[in-house]
Amino acid sequence: MYIPILGALALSIGTVLERVILKIKKIDIKFYQTASFFAIMLASLPFIYFFWRIDSGAFQLKNILVFIGVVVFSITANLLVFYSLKWEKVTNLEPARILEPLFVVLLALLFSFFIGGFERDLNVIIPAIIASLAIVFPHIKRHHLQFNKYFIAAILGSFFFALELILSSLILQFYSSITFYFLRCAFIFLISLVVFRPKLKPLKDKKIPVLIFVTGAVWVAYRMAIYFGYTRYGVTFTTLVIMLSPIFIYFIANRFLKEKLNWKNILSSLIIIACVVYALLV
Repeated sequence: MYIPILGALALSIGTVLERVILKIKKIDIKFYQTASFFAIMLASLPFIYFFWRIDSGAFQLKNILVFIGVVVFSITANLLVFYSLKWEKVTNLEPARILEPLFVVLLALLFSFFIGGFERDLNVIIPAIIASLAIVFPHIKRHHLQFNKYFIAAILGSFFFALELILSSLILQFYSSITFYFLRCAFIFLISLVVFRPKLKPLKDKKIPVLIFVTGAVWVAYRMAIYFGYTRYGVTFTTLVIMLSPIFIYFIANRFLKEKLNWKNILSSLIIIACVVYALLV
């Protein structure tokens, strides 16, 4: 169980690092999209050498179509999220961005009625839904919930990220986790490079390539933990454990960014921990 927990930690670190990078004025959204996926590819290469695997089932037409869907939904999700981040404050978008775990749980439940392999255990589903709502709770503020086009774009981005993860779980058994993630990111990088043709001026600042590479490496660790959890413990249970990430984010923000916690953050953290412990014990 420590691997999904490490995934939650990687998600929190990656989120904080990405916020730091996107605050840099010289970082263009198109440049960051392309550069970040290139960094992920570089960070994956050492593992690809040892763990490359694609089974013959991956080349069945239906599984190729699923993989194409993963790439398309990934690109769509990233474009929507980056579009919203470009024109709206991150704090105003947070209630929309943290809806992703709830979307994952609900989509997994919906898919379970049509496709095998998804959990329908209420001892996991109910705690997962409660924990999802607990994540949203601290971010509900009346003046933040302004449903402009940027907020709606962020909600749609969270939905498409969740849909991409659900589709990924359908074909993961045909790849090693690192192979699947490398190929996914390689296609996204190539499409972004061709479509966006980003300018490379930000690379003149030496700290920017380092930050982007470190962030890419963290996202590799996060996705490896996610994919391992999906194949070993199931989508819903893994998502429930990954929901521990806001607790790590609260700690990092409080410890290093000097952001104060409020009673909603503390209550939310306690509820999430209780849900995870309950699912582990039943």
